[in-house]
Amino acid sequence: MKLKYLFNIFAVIILAIDGLLIKLSIGREVYLLVMSEAFVLCSLVYLIYFYRKVAKPLNNIANGMDLLREQDFSSRLKPVGQLESDRVVEVFNRMMEQLKEERLRLREQNQFLDLLIEVSPMGVVVLDFDQRVTMLNKAASRFLNILDETHLMGTKLENINTPLAEEIQRIPEGKTETVRLSDAMIYRCSRLSFIDRGFAHPFILIESLTSEVVKAEKKAYEKVIRMIAHEVNNTVGGVTSALDTVKSMLADMEDGAELTEVMTVCIERSMSMSRFITNFANVVKIPEPQLQPVPLNDVVSNCRVFMESLVKDKQIDFCYDFCKENPVVNLDQVLFEQVLINIAKNAVESIETSGTVVIRTSASSPMLEIADNGAPISRDVETKLFTPFFSTKPNGQGIGLLFIREVLDRNKCSFSLRTYSDGWTKFQITFVGS
Repeated sequence: MKLKYLFNIFAVIILAIDGLLIKLSIGREVYLLVMSEAFVLCSLVYLIYFYRKVAKPLNNIANGMDLLREQDFSSRLKPVGQLESDRVVEVFNRMMEQLKEERLRLREQNQFLDLLIEVSPMGVVVLDFDQRVTMLNKAASRFLNILDETHLMGTKLENINTPLAEEIQRIPEGKTETVRLSDAMIYRCSRLSFIDRGFAHPFILIESLTSEVVKAEKKAYEKVIRMIAHEVNNTVGGVTSALDTVKSMLADMEDGAELTEVMTVCIERSMSMSRFITNFANVVKIPEPQLQPVPLNDVVSNCRVFMESLVKDKQIDFCYDFCKENPVVNLDQVLFEQVLINIAKNAVESIETSGTVVIRTSASSPMLEIADNGAPISRDVETKLFTPFFSTKPNGQGIGLLFIREVLDRNKCSFSLRTYSDGWTKFQITFVGS
């Protein structure tokens, strides 16, 4: 309607100019010139009106599309002075404000989730569709024994050469399994996926169960051992006393020699049973370690004579590879020497005929390694090592490695026992607290 009124005004003006020119008897050339100028003036006025009514609103909408394309949700459009266009501008600005608030809210949520994942005691490893690592937190790096997680980015899971990574690869997609490693560590591992933009992204959750399981195991076997030791020792004491009395009575009889020998065997068997139970009881009576700084090479040298006595009359060589630095570590020397002798004894017993036991020390991240080229440890056995009362020896009690685990844990040491691809079985002890 406004455009119609504007044209009517232009028409009235032109007619008025035309009438004026007729009255003034202006020539034809001047008349045409004036009419042309009037036409140009009307065209300019129309163009201005067209720009304000059509072109400017369209340009404003185009600017809004550019802001959306660039995801610039902080900018706003200005009103153009037209009711319909300004309504579009108002809706657009309201939408941009909501998008800005939504983006801020998502950023805050993502930042909060990132902080939770980073400080979480549960390991989190996010993979891409090709099973390559795209993100992992500090807990996952610690569980996987990765010192610099940045070097792991883009690496396939199958190329991570750590015991836990190898076990995780065996877990089917969407499953959760409990994994026990050769270093006495226990983990609950899950291979799951989450949906992002319509696609399922795989990720891995790693939860350490070591402390909880060890506490539960220790509480159970301590109770059982104490009860058995109490009952057996009381019974053995009474039986042994009775057998001694019978043995004394049979010694005075003329033909009691054979029965006396039988009584002697029974007494020895009873005493052997008592010692057997006492060995179990000693596991739960390990004294609290008195940690002191001692040179690692010297600790090994103190046990050298006793360890070499284990291979007397055997074709087994003991080799020593001490580092020159002779690192100083914090440990209870008395308890640790018992551990070292137990480990050396196991290494010697794994060699059937001839072989070598190598003991080496390292100063960088102080470490002690006892290696042997005896019978390898199978994967099934490896997962059961350090389990209470488990033994591969025919007459084993299953308390040797249990004692080793308890002492090393109390001395703040990390350790592992496994057979490597070169055929050597290595017991590695790292002094974390040193």
